[in-house]
Amino acid sequence: MYFYPKHHFNMDQQTKKKWNAWAMYDWANSAYNLVITSTIFPAYYDSITTTDNGAGAVSHRISFFGGTIESASLYNYSLAFAYLVIAILSPILSSIADYRSNKKGFMKFFCYIGGLACCSMFFFTKDTLWLGIGGCIIAAIGYCGSLVFYNAFLPELAEVQDRDKLSARGFSFGYIGSVILQLVCLVFVFTIDKGVASRLSFLLVGLWWIAFAQIPFRVLKEAPARPQDKSHNILTSGFKELGNVWQQIKQLKVLKRYLFAFFFYSMGVQTVMLAATLFGSQVLRMSTQDLIVCILLIQLVAILGAIVMARLSNIFGNFQVLMFVVLIWIGICVSAYYTTTATQFYMLAVAVGLVMGGIQSLSRSTYSKVMPETKDTASFFSFYDVTEKVAIVIGMFSFGFIQEATGSMRNAIFALVFFFAIGLLGLLGVLLTQRKQKLIVN
Repeated sequence: MYFYPKHHFNMDQQTKKKWNAWAMYDWANSAYNLVITSTIFPAYYDSITTTDNGAGAVSHRISFFGGTIESASLYNYSLAFAYLVIAILSPILSSIADYRSNKKGFMKFFCYIGGLACCSMFFFTKDTLWLGIGGCIIAAIGYCGSLVFYNAFLPELAEVQDRDKLSARGFSFGYIGSVILQLVCLVFVFTIDKGVASRLSFLLVGLWWIAFAQIPFRVLKEAPARPQDKSHNILTSGFKELGNVWQQIKQLKVLKRYLFAFFFYSMGVQTVMLAATLFGSQVLRMSTQDLIVCILLIQLVAILGAIVMARLSNIFGNFQVLMFVVLIWIGICVSAYYTTTATQFYMLAVAVGLVMGGIQSLSRSTYSKVMPETKDTASFFSFYDVTEKVAIVIGMFSFGFIQEATGSMRNAIFALVFFFAIGLLGLLGVLLTQRKQKLIVN
């Protein structure tokens, strides 16, 4: 583990202005992640794709482009497709971010297509299902695509020893901004027609995203472009860099086995986070208001969870704590299978919040500790991000496929238990390898 030297950082006003402007993009786009991905969109989507067959029986099968499909499966497939596109684009976008001086131009492009996609969902009704699905896919691509260039500004704005501090500022701004907008949307849901309130929330997310993004767009300046290498092809160089990283990873047993474990337990973590709202809405028939409150509860508890897991890792070690957290995730999935009431779902939400923030922050910091000393950190983290995106694709597709094949979302939960179990065994293998090599990671 490496420690940066302590120093006194006297931030001048110009630097502070740039830091705050950069962090405001997190404020701008985090509303998409909370309102669209996690709460109101899935709940609204379920409400307009559910048919009451009488006598309390409901159907979630819908017609889409000439066929019929379970609505939740269609939603899962759509997100899987969006993240597949993102996984393919990420190396290309990273290459562009590294070699061109037009990061802000590409960041604007993805911001605007994502924000406008959210705005378009205002017209999403039962008769325009294609618009909701298409908007969901494009918004996800815009969100993840813009983050590539947003993150690329980080090393230009802060020295190595200050990047954690600046990154944390962005996280804090994003959390505060998203919760503020979520509370505004919650007021809409409680006071006006729920359908109108949901569609108004989508419009507001898009406007919020685009409007607050103008702050970083106005303040941030491009650094000079790298000297052009005639052999550098922005369409292929990103994939070549990932190939070079993989060749290095294959020689490092601890890192290779850790990425294997991370790949599998990420399938479970990300799928739970993306599918939880539909589970509460379709399986437990929870109201939109209850779901919003539940997701806000998860967000609040996640901060505490990240702090607790970080402290535990300093005491027991990263891999030991990750194994403990994955065991809790397995318990959550098994409990979810038997959950039948809103109260039980709230209890699960607290448990998810405690381990959600912890496993994400701890996974990334563990990766940074076991990767080799290198100046090419961007390529290694690009490999990490692509690994996570591919895991999301497989996790969401598997969840949707099993639900479609069996007609039950509960059955799909067992796939997540399987993913977590493989991840747990993988972490055990990492721990044993680490001990053989006498490498302590904490």
